[in-house]
Amino acid sequence: MSVNPLSALPASAASAVRTEKNERFDRWWIMVAAVAVLVILLIFLKPDPYKNLFNFVRDGVWRTTYITIISFVLVIVFGLFVGLARLSKHKVIRGIATVYVEIIRGIPMMVQIIYWAFALPAIIQEMGSAWNIPSFMEYRPDGIVMAIFGLTFGYSAYMSEVYRAGIQSISKGQMEAARSLGMTYVQAMRYIIVPQAVRVILPPMGNELITLLKDTALVSAVAIPELTRRGREFSSANFNPIETWTMVALLYLVMTLLATRLVAYLEKKARYER
Repeated sequence: MSVNPLSALPASAASAVRTEKNERFDRWWIMVAAVAVLVILLIFLKPDPYKNLFNFVRDGVWRTTYITIISFVLVIVFGLFVGLARLSKHKVIRGIATVYVEIIRGIPMMVQIIYWAFALPAIIQEMGSAWNIPSFMEYRPDGIVMAIFGLTFGYSAYMSEVYRAGIQSISKGQMEAARSLGMTYVQAMRYIIVPQAVRVILPPMGNELITLLKDTALVSAVAIPELTRRGREFSSANFNPIETWTMVALLYLVMTLLATRLVAYLEKKARYER
């Protein structure tokens, strides 16, 4: 006669074991798999136009992915510096960081991307003509580089506020204890405050990642052949907007769901470490 091992445990302990087993499997992966299977079925069951469309836009999927990854890594780094500057005791540093955040948050992201892609090169060329600098006059930036720079410059302002809120959520006693042990302010921030703040801000940081991934569609305005741009080109050439934008939407959904699951996994690991 088999005996359920959980029956020998107290009710609270048995419930905790069941909860832990359920948490080992993230049920939201079922949704990821369902959307991926739907994409595959569309490609194989109706190759015209879905297979042709997928082959046409898959390079755009790759560009969307690496623009998102590179931009987000830079946003994490620069956002931290701006967030720390916002908390600085030096009025000049804090003032510059505050002005940057307020200005950037007040300008639409598409306008910023267009500015960095078109207006900034024109300014540099005008400066080259005025100062007779040939390298400035012939300046022709790479479109993808400028798109990444625009996304990084814009999203760093939002990320800095996420960092600032996370750091301010940590008890002041943590800093006082670190300083009493002989740590400098920089050491206390590096080893005590920031690591704790990062755990707190993982959910909003994940939201920024997902929003950034979707906002990569804005770089199509500066002729970057990412997923949205490639979808627009295919739709214009084949006159099938329903199939085109259905596939594009599903591909974006797969990428955002994967990003969401990655963030959820990191949150779980951070929770277990605590």
